[in-house]
Amino acid sequence: MDNRQAIGSWLSGPRAAAEDMGVEFGHRGKRLGLPEAGPGSIAPLGRRFGALFIDWGLCFLIAYGLLARGEPAQTQSNWALGIFLALHVLTVGTVGFTPGKRLLGIWVVAADGGRLTLGRAVVRSVLLALALPALIWDRDGRGLHDRLSRSVQVRM
Repeated sequence: MDNRQAIGSWLSGPRAAAEDMGVEFGHRGKRLGLPEAGPGSIAPLGRRFGALFIDWGLCFLIAYGLLARGEPAQTQSNWALGIFLALHVLTVGTVGFTPGKRLLGIWVVAADGGRLTLGRAVVRSVLLALALPALIWDRDGRGLHDRLSRSVQVRM
């Protein structure tokens, strides 16, 4: 084995090394029965992060402009987090997307198909507000908050 090949596999991670050995992982969402591309496929991470930043910015503007005028920055952030949680529970639990997700063409659905129930939307939203579960992903690109609520973010 060439040293450059060994360094390349080390830098690209265990998935690339396993693929070099012939392991077939398939596309993201294959295990869930989702298409590789187009509507209904797993939403790309860039769009999902973009939607998250749009939603957080909207919540922070609401908190700053309407609720926490003149209060310390920590209080404004707490208001924003509460609004973020309420926004996610209400919008994902009813229509399946937040304003940011709608702008970027993302829909949150149940992993077994159909709409996410309000109870699962609450679980998903609380875990998302904790942030850490959203940073742990599986090979389908779903965060722990999506796995525990049995949901998936797909393209519209």
